[in-house]
Amino acid sequence: SRFETCWPALMKDSHGVIIIFNPELPSHLKEIEMWYSCFVQQQPLLDSQCLLVAHHKPGSGGDTENLSLAYPLNKLKLIHSNLEEDPEDVRMEFIKYFRSIITIINESREREEMSIIS
Repeated sequence: SRFETCWPALMKDSHGVIIIFNPELPSHLKEIEMWYSCFVQQQPLLDSQCLLVAHHKPGSGGDTENLSLAYPLNKLKLIHSNLEEDPEDVRMEFIKYFRSIITIINESREREEMSIIS
């Protein structure tokens, strides 16, 4: 991809990765494996620092129940977004995700401070 040269700058000091994809496109299902590999595994970030969002376009009537992702993507938190039906649900999931990232950042900062002290 023509943006690959920018990836190191995007990844630098990142604490979380949100991957949004269209579950109705088979090509997207392949691509999210590559995004996960590059942006999560190679950094390395914890799986809990990654959120997958299967975004269903208006009127697609996407089948949200039967999306089964292969390992290692099936270890990640997956939410379905359909802004026509339930934007509030998606908003709450994002808030939960951001809270978990803040907790991870605070814990690692405390560990660093303790290692400096000791």
